[in-house]
Amino acid sequence: MTARLDAKVVLVTGGSSGIGRAVAVRAAAEGAAVVLAARGEAAGERVAAEIRRAGGRAVFAAADVTLEGEAAGLVATAVREFGRLDGVFNNAGGTSPTGPLPAIDDARWQAELDQNLTSVFYGLKHQIPALLAAGGGSIVNNASLAGVVGVPGMAAYTAAKHAVVGLTRAAALENADRGVRVNALVTGNVDTPLYRRLLGAPPVGKLRTEAPNPARRVADPDEVAAFVVFLLGDDARFVTGAALAADGGFTAQ
Repeated sequence: MTARLDAKVVLVTGGSSGIGRAVAVRAAAEGAAVVLAARGEAAGERVAAEIRRAGGRAVFAAADVTLEGEAAGLVATAVREFGRLDGVFNNAGGTSPTGPLPAIDDARWQAELDQNLTSVFYGLKHQIPALLAAGGGSIVNNASLAGVVGVPGMAAYTAAKHAVVGLTRAAALENADRGVRVNALVTGNVDTPLYRRLLGAPPVGKLRTEAPNPARRVADPDEVAAFVVFLLGDDARFVTGAALAADGGFTAQ
């Protein structure tokens, strides 16, 4: 393992499971002090404790990032606990199939926008000033495949994730000459609790399915985490404003 993030402080939202958990663990192993956030306190504390047992630095903060005050509070926690903020993985979000577009009611529409788009907006609003104060840094927003392709039966989620890509590009352009990089992550067919729920698969055990991508397999969260950590590190310092796929070739079709 390298020390790609040595001396950096990284915030991971949605850090209690799936890709977020894998990124938090990988970032700590690569030298970062990690603030991981999620709504589920018990699961989040377990991940933080796991990182500390392995010799890393981590704190957990319970937060609902659809609320601006709590999104801002995570930045304050990073600065209070570790003195600065250098990198962020805005990963919190979620969905369930909603059916044809005319069947989506106002409450469901707003809920999808809140958890998948407004949460990222609130994060960026408070994270960017903190990164600027630290002399620069990197933000990665999880847009998923739905950020660049349409997903039938999930129109609200698709709209929110497409907007995350646009928000990412706008933020990247505003800060490209100020030392803050912002990129979107396009993920597909990753073995996470959300993916299993959408498939109707058991929550544990081997995932017995052939994924609908050219690689014909489901990715392990650790594979995606390695890519995110690269984007958070200085080796990717010329990469900004991009929607980058880790999807087994899905978007190349």
